[in-house]
Amino acid sequence: MKVSSLKWALLPLAVVLVGAADSTTVLAQSPTSAPSGSSATPASDPSIAQRKENQQDRIANGVQSGQLTAGETSKLETKQAAINGETKADRAANGGKLTPREKAKINGQQNRLSKQIYQDKHNANTAQYGNNKVGQRRENQQDRVAQGIRSGQLTPGETAKLENQQKGINQQVAADRKANGGTLTAGEKTQINREQNQASRNIHRKKHNGATQGGAKP
Repeated sequence: MKVSSLKWALLPLAVVLVGAADSTTVLAQSPTSAPSGSSATPASDPSIAQRKENQQDRIANGVQSGQLTAGETSKLETKQAAINGETKADRAANGGKLTPREKAKINGQQNRLSKQIYQDKHNANTAQYGNNKVGQRRENQQDRVAQGIRSGQLTPGETAKLENQQKGINQQVAADRKANGGTLTAGEKTQINREQNQASRNIHRKKHNGATQGGAKP
């Protein structure tokens, strides 16, 4: 009787001990680290490549909307090409990587370029195409360039050259119109169309060569 009473008296204690052991096991199986398959790496700032892509998208939008003239676009893309060239040289010198100092310098340059893009898109200069065949061809060329920028088929260097060519044609059109009271003669239209044909071929070649914007991660 005493033994039986003792057994029943000890039973609650045994239950408590077993429960405590189970809790210890659960705690041991619950790691404090992130679950398997999840990333413990914190979200990083936009990469150098991503910033470059963002800038190109903004320029493409400005070209297509007419907010950026051919001359403005040429200057912006020349600056972007220089930044890309510096980035490539830095990577080549460091086994494909960029040092923190180099990243900071490039981001500073991209910040200045970003401000320039905004200023050029919001100043009084716009690409006026006009309601005629000459103006329509000019608009079509700009749309093709914008598409090439956005798709990555045109590098900043290629875009700068194409837009510089368009700038020259636009200046010629403006000078011809000024000399003829705002109109173009049949001969002038023929000459401009011939130049736009050459520009069109250049756009096609540059969009279909092996060069693309690309961009490795930092």
